[in-house]
Amino acid sequence: MKKRQINLGRGFVIAVPTLWLLLFFLIPFLVILKISFAEPRIAIPPYSPLWETVNGAIKFNINWENYAYMWEDSLYLKAFLNSLKIAFFSTILALLVGYPMAYYIARSPEPKRSILLLLIVLPFWTSFLLRVYAWIGILKTKGILNEFLLWIGIIDEPLIMMQTDFAVYVAIVYTYLPFMILPLYANLVKLDGRLLEASTDLGASKIATFFRITLPLSWPGVLAGSMLVFVPVIGEFVIPTLMGGPDSLMIGKQLWTEFFSNRDWPVASAVAMVMLVIMVIPIMALRSAQNKGAEI
Repeated sequence: MKKRQINLGRGFVIAVPTLWLLLFFLIPFLVILKISFAEPRIAIPPYSPLWETVNGAIKFNINWENYAYMWEDSLYLKAFLNSLKIAFFSTILALLVGYPMAYYIARSPEPKRSILLLLIVLPFWTSFLLRVYAWIGILKTKGILNEFLLWIGIIDEPLIMMQTDFAVYVAIVYTYLPFMILPLYANLVKLDGRLLEASTDLGASKIATFFRITLPLSWPGVLAGSMLVFVPVIGEFVIPTLMGGPDSLMIGKQLWTEFFSNRDWPVASAVAMVMLVIMVIPIMALRSAQNKGAEI
């Protein structure tokens, strides 16, 4: 009887996330997959059915041209490559900025550590759009940053920072920086300080200790934080639209254009499926790296 209750409890615990994934991932995924093989129509819904009944027989209307169209039009390839480029360099910048911050928080005493963590999480209490618009006010031609640089005499005329890749990188790194810091902090705070003391006692410098002990032991946090930044940045739409120029073409913006401007849902769904595959690849690489680290 007791064993049966334990099995029921385990089944309930597993059923909740399984039901969540079924409702909010698997079903939408299947719907998008179905639409990606349809043909566009000027109707409601704006795509053809995947199958229909003709003389009592089921006829499937599978259209592969939506996927072929992406390879024929170089716009989508450029959008994919540009998204990967921006996501890659944003992740590197977030890591360079976030690692020292995470390390400092992890090495701080407990009262100070809680305050620093609160400051990291605090931006999440405000709207994402408000934070992006705040950076527009900072980086625009007559914004706070240009006015300050003019006031101290570093520049003679305002710098053009908005509608550039620079503005996109700044906003993305700022927005996704907590996703890099928190996994790194969770890993670094568990680092045994005796290992660092032993390294110092054996004559290693602080730089050697960092590269031989701290960095290898924090590698799982680096991978987790990098994936938490890299994967969502690939599909970023708001920041490139509001702060990027015409050359800041990302696949998220192209998806919005296909869905809402062109009303071509089949092509947009095909683009979404390809983007999903591209995003799964780094996740699988992360899992492989974590498994190898666990074996070691």
